[in-house]
Amino acid sequence: MKVSSVSAPLEALQFYCRGHHNSVSFDSFTILHVLKSCSHLSCGISILHHFHAHLLKLGFCRNVYVTTCLLSAYALKCFDDACLLFSEMPVRNTVSWNVMITGYARHGDIAAARHVFDEMPQRNVASWSAIISAYLNHSCFHQGFSLFRQMLITKNAEDVCLKPDQFTLVSILASCSKMGLIGLVLGKSMHAFSIRNGWDLDMKLGACLVGMYAKCGHLKMANSIFNMMGCTNVVTWTALICGAAYHGFGREALMVFDKMIENGVIPNSLTFTGILNACVHVMLVDEGRKYFRMMQQQYGIMPGVEHYGCLVELLGKAGMLVEALEVIDTMPFRPNIVIWGSFLTWCKLHRQFEMAEKVIDEVMKVVRPENGGGLYSLIADIYTLGGKWSEAEQLRELMQTQNVRKARGYSFI
Repeated sequence: MKVSSVSAPLEALQFYCRGHHNSVSFDSFTILHVLKSCSHLSCGISILHHFHAHLLKLGFCRNVYVTTCLLSAYALKCFDDACLLFSEMPVRNTVSWNVMITGYARHGDIAAARHVFDEMPQRNVASWSAIISAYLNHSCFHQGFSLFRQMLITKNAEDVCLKPDQFTLVSILASCSKMGLIGLVLGKSMHAFSIRNGWDLDMKLGACLVGMYAKCGHLKMANSIFNMMGCTNVVTWTALICGAAYHGFGREALMVFDKMIENGVIPNSLTFTGILNACVHVMLVDEGRKYFRMMQQQYGIMPGVEHYGCLVELLGKAGMLVEALEVIDTMPFRPNIVIWGSFLTWCKLHRQFEMAEKVIDEVMKVVRPENGGGLYSLIADIYTLGGKWSEAEQLRELMQTQNVRKARGYSFI
């Protein structure tokens, strides 16, 4: 039951039903695994409701471990139901509170997550990690790092200061890559913290350190960490590739990719996003086409909007706007404002105003005042540069009447 509850959840649930019909008496340990099965089913919410009612009849809902597992399942399927259950729980443990912190954070309600954290009668390392991650994942860096410092001086019931675990450190390292130079300084201190505490450079920590240093532009250190790791996987290789591509080292990124293939590591979708970004940075059009075909033909990866966006950016940057438009027309899904923004930007820079005007009507069908201010301004500029003053004026008047806000430029790079 333990293994099948995750790998074959429907079979685990059917097994339990057969046992129940045959009057087999199951203990709470079995119930926990059946609940895990419900959370892994695509139709899990309706089954979860039925199983919840079943547990009420059997009296298991007074067991704090069972109700906490039920809470976790609801948090994944229907968070409103999780909130209702949490309010009705007669007994809660620390895990119950942590589930709610994570749930609120996942739904973007950081204030509610913090309220739950503040109301907790007792907190453990997982509680601190959950609220710190909630702040950092929503770019509230000041609050997140402030809580981390507070955590380091907080003592537990045994009067011993809490020590961050790897989960906490991974969240912090992921955030450091978004903070520029100060992020690199903080990332180095977290790296030193792991060394002082004797943590092994395993796959997860190593991948985070490689990613942090690479995204912060410290590629030499990223390579050093990579080489020190006893075992690497597609995540660590991809971190190196994306880091090099992001900072303009396109050819170096391609070299890393070639070495990755030589070592028998199979690339994933994110790897090809990094490779296509690398091609854009150094304008390697033929290589970009090759990798775009490779991901489909050799590795069976269907291109997503980010891959098509990179290819459109590459062709547009090279001035090959006819081919770029052909790529957009052959996409299996509707182009979004990012792809149209990229295409129109290169039409403007290459002064291909007639090419831009061919797609403006199509672009206006997807652009919205609340998210397309940059596109409105871009189209107005194209009209102006193309000598179509009346169309430009009409569009700018439309922007004013609809209270359109200008947004930043668009790019997948």
